[in-house]
Amino acid sequence: MTTDKDTKPIFLEKNPYLIRRCTFKDLENVKEVNEKVLPEDYPFFFYKSILDKFPESFLVSYKKHDPDYILGYIMWRIERIPSKNSLRLINKGHLVSIAVIESYRRTGVASALLSKSMPEILKQNVNEYVLEVRVSNHGAVSLYQSFDFKIEGIKKKYYKDGENAYYMVHKIYKA
Repeated sequence: MTTDKDTKPIFLEKNPYLIRRCTFKDLENVKEVNEKVLPEDYPFFFYKSILDKFPESFLVSYKKHDPDYILGYIMWRIERIPSKNSLRLINKGHLVSIAVIESYRRTGVASALLSKSMPEILKQNVNEYVLEVRVSNHGAVSLYQSFDFKIEGIKKKYYKDGENAYYMVHKIYKA
């Protein structure tokens, strides 16, 4: 359950958009954005489960003067898996999905969503951030590389249409 404090917008002075936590009321609009811009579709309950479990890192961007007009979203989840180098379990912040409507691409929306959500998921004691991205999506790959993600491998035929995905990782070095 989110509170008013949780949904308070993050003001980005020079931009025509704001960022805040996603709410239940936003989910239909988030699903609509996803269906317009990504070939992958998720059922409503999937968005709801991410919102219920990881509300602090499920963010939306919206028009400054129209909070119901969703321009983009980002959602993360925590995965607890065995470490490659030891028997201990580690937390990975997995970027499940990010999407921005066509008319707002290359305006900083995706960068702002990443900038605001990564510190939130980091609070969950993650050891690294991970994601999959289509190998043909050069713009997204460049964006992730600008956030220090590195390509660690390729997942063959990862997407329904048979396209491969880069598996990208941003390791977190704790002092």
